[in-house]
Amino acid sequence: MTFDEGSEHGGNDTESLIRRVIEIVEGTRALPLSSSVKLDNKEEVLELLDEASQALPEELRQARWLMRERDDYLARMAREGEEIVNAASARAERMVQRTEIVREANVTARRVVEEARNEARRLRMEAEDYCDQKLAAFEVVLDRTIKTVSAGREKLAYTPPRPDDNPGPYGESAQGSGEDEDFFDQDFA
Repeated sequence: MTFDEGSEHGGNDTESLIRRVIEIVEGTRALPLSSSVKLDNKEEVLELLDEASQALPEELRQARWLMRERDDYLARMAREGEEIVNAASARAERMVQRTEIVREANVTARRVVEEARNEARRLRMEAEDYCDQKLAAFEVVLDRTIKTVSAGREKLAYTPPRPDDNPGPYGESAQGSGEDEDFFDQDFA
């Protein structure tokens, strides 16, 4: 059987050639009274082994090429995976920074609001104290004014006796005569 016949049975790849050699060796008969075998198809076996040895380098090249392709693919996938991990890490870091910025902004906002409230409370108390001082001073002024007005009214309410109101030496008043009454009415009318 030649290589061409083996091609019909299973192709010309190295594995099929080696299987064919195994079949031939298994099909040999042992010599009588000996453990040795007689190989009738020695030429065919040698031819198959030669073809297999020639086919091996091509298959090894293909295997090496496949291994290189696999390594390149794995390296490319590793780079892409690393890029994805780096991008995810960078994004996570940005998100953490944003979260940190938001947290800091909230802390700052709370602090500013609290400071504003304290300042407003302080200003309100100062304003109330100022108003209280001014009202107290105004109250003192008003109290003095009221006392002054009251004293003035008391002075106005008390009229000292006029010389006309005094009884004369004969016991008659100045109001008894008609002359004084007309004069009095003219002054106050």
